[in-house]
Amino acid sequence: MELEIITIIKSYMEGEINNCIKVYLLASVSLFYCYVAGKIVPKGKLRLFSLIPVVCLNLLLPLNLHTMHLQGLTAFFIAWLANFKLLLFAFGKGPLSNPFLSPSLFIALACFPIKINETPSPKQLKDHNKENMSPKTSQNGHSEQNPSPKTCQKGLKPIWNYAIKFLCIAILLRLYGYSEHFHPKLLWCVYSLHMYLALETLLAIVAALARALWGMELEPQFNEPYLSTSLQDFWGRRWNIMVTRILRPTVYEPVLHTSSRVMGRKWAPLPAIFSTFLVSAIMHELIFYYLGRTWPTWEITGFFLLQGVALMVEVAIKKAFSGRWQLPWIVTAPLTIGFVMVTAFWLFFPPFLRCKSMERTFAEYAAMGSFVKDVGTALTSKYLNNVTTV
Repeated sequence: MELEIITIIKSYMEGEINNCIKVYLLASVSLFYCYVAGKIVPKGKLRLFSLIPVVCLNLLLPLNLHTMHLQGLTAFFIAWLANFKLLLFAFGKGPLSNPFLSPSLFIALACFPIKINETPSPKQLKDHNKENMSPKTSQNGHSEQNPSPKTCQKGLKPIWNYAIKFLCIAILLRLYGYSEHFHPKLLWCVYSLHMYLALETLLAIVAALARALWGMELEPQFNEPYLSTSLQDFWGRRWNIMVTRILRPTVYEPVLHTSSRVMGRKWAPLPAIFSTFLVSAIMHELIFYYLGRTWPTWEITGFFLLQGVALMVEVAIKKAFSGRWQLPWIVTAPLTIGFVMVTAFWLFFPPFLRCKSMERTFAEYAAMGSFVKDVGTALTSKYLNNVTTV
């Protein structure tokens, strides 16, 4: 019976799971090289040049995977987040530039959508000052330029929140059995809800694993986006918060600084917003290429540029009225979600469905369910045999 269990697990580990392990092992080795390079190579163009091979490798790694979940998450974690964090790290910025990070924590922060703020121990501060790595410390002994690792207080959402979302996913999966009776637009609404729930629960699982391995409290990746009262609220504070955090220092702030010299501080956010959505569009096109392996049709780019232009208009109106007049939330909330959904139906969902994403997702759910069922049956049989023998 033990041999049977091992055979089941081994057969499941073959193929895609094995490829996934190899991908993350290779990514970990290359990120360890980046960690060592950060200790040796000074920040700036020279460090950037030393990290370029790793950035290129990270763009190739997702091509070794083929399932929606593993490939999509790996593309997001490594090709997008890790590369952007490395670009910040090249110039001594971002979470990877914290000098108190251990190699394992450096790799975790680079690979996964997690964010921590730690406070160093007195011994760490003493050793750090001896090595003359941090130029300034405040009167209470904390580094002023490099915030140190302290556990975030927000943490994950309550377990019941995720339990409800898992239940909703299960209900949606049952509804798909009657999809032929749904209007196509209604089915797209179900898809969009499924995407949101799946993304949040998958990222929560990753966050929980990271917390278990490194003892960190982590901030949530989503903040109930269906409660958004404006596009600024939706894209800036509620939807995929980790992407917002990584795009702000890599794109928004540099463009804001440059455009401030030309347009003045009041209107400088407008080109910064457009540039941020442009970069986001390019990265989404890349992820869709990984998923479908087809040349982009640029509908995804159109979706994000349209969102960027609409957000620019919203910000410009707010600045023009200087907060003297605004619509109530009961009006702005439906308008915000409605605009995002309508434009998504028009530009986002067609390429998403063309790569047969939902069919592949259902097949992966079925494979995972079959695996769990087989392992459960094998374990139950072993337990009953042991009881009978006793």
